[in-house]
Amino acid sequence: MTAVSAEFSGPASSAIPASPAIPASPDAHLASEETRATLRVQSQMLAATRAFLTRQGFQELLPPIIGPVTDPGTRGSKQVDVDYYGHKYKLMTSAILYKQATLTAFDKIFYIAPNVRLEPLETAVTHRHLAEFHQIDVEIRDARREDAMAVAEALVSHVVADAVQEMPAELELLGRDTDALREVVTQAFGRMSHQEATDDLIAAGHPQNPGAEIDWEGEEMISAKSTRPFFVVDYPKGSRGFYDRERTDAPGVLRNFDLIAPEGYGELASGSEREYDYATLVTRIRETGENPAKYGWYLDLARRGLPASSGFGIGLERFTRYVTGRPSVWQASAYPKLPGVVSA
Repeated sequence: MTAVSAEFSGPASSAIPASPAIPASPDAHLASEETRATLRVQSQMLAATRAFLTRQGFQELLPPIIGPVTDPGTRGSKQVDVDYYGHKYKLMTSAILYKQATLTAFDKIFYIAPNVRLEPLETAVTHRHLAEFHQIDVEIRDARREDAMAVAEALVSHVVADAVQEMPAELELLGRDTDALREVVTQAFGRMSHQEATDDLIAAGHPQNPGAEIDWEGEEMISAKSTRPFFVVDYPKGSRGFYDRERTDAPGVLRNFDLIAPEGYGELASGSEREYDYATLVTRIRETGENPAKYGWYLDLARRGLPASSGFGIGLERFTRYVTGRPSVWQASAYPKLPGVVSA
């Protein structure tokens, strides 16, 4: 297993320590007391997630792992092809298209979904990127963006409070500041627009492109300024996937959001109100330079009638890293896959 340095070289002033290199073997990683404590906390977080969403009337389903097409809006990462009986299928980078399809049968659903994204090599030093990870994927029929944001806030607050209450020994072993975590559940999450975040970053000397997603250095910078999670809303059209619904009152602006963790931990979740109109979806797909025929099964559903919906995905390993205070996201995985690092 090749070791890489995970020291952050960007301008953010986070208090998060530099991440150590991945151990040379899986057993060395798993034998660590810190790893075992982290994975016990993660297990508790999953139990709390399932309990919370089930009480809220959500149906858990098992997501697909391969399909003829997957989410195209993945920040420069590459998709992985597999031979499916002579057909080129994809490993899921995100289950978003399937979440929309599932709402033809259920009103509120969630997955604990595996994802594979071959991230650019430079993301190996961000503390926050894995090539293989899991998402807590949530989708709500006939919901607006604000409904999804409310569920995301309530879910994160519940899981954090549950971890502080149920896993004090593990958090103490890991040196996590539980007072900082308790602040998460005492106040409402903050909110700013993409434009406001961009203006702040540019004013601070960071070269953020106003028409693009906030880059990982910028996310870490704005995250380090906050003591509680906050939402960034209204990303510009073209910065996200074709399924993010455009605002009718502000053309070129999407009804979407990111949830940013405080203390320099960066993005926890992304979500949006979904586009479901067939003609609009075809137009948006063409605008991205792709052939709509590639999304045949999905567009056939849209032609017959996809329901309106909103939803989000929370990166489980990122969420675990934040709750446990680990320096790097790979430490929240039993068998971590860092971009460009060949490992078990």
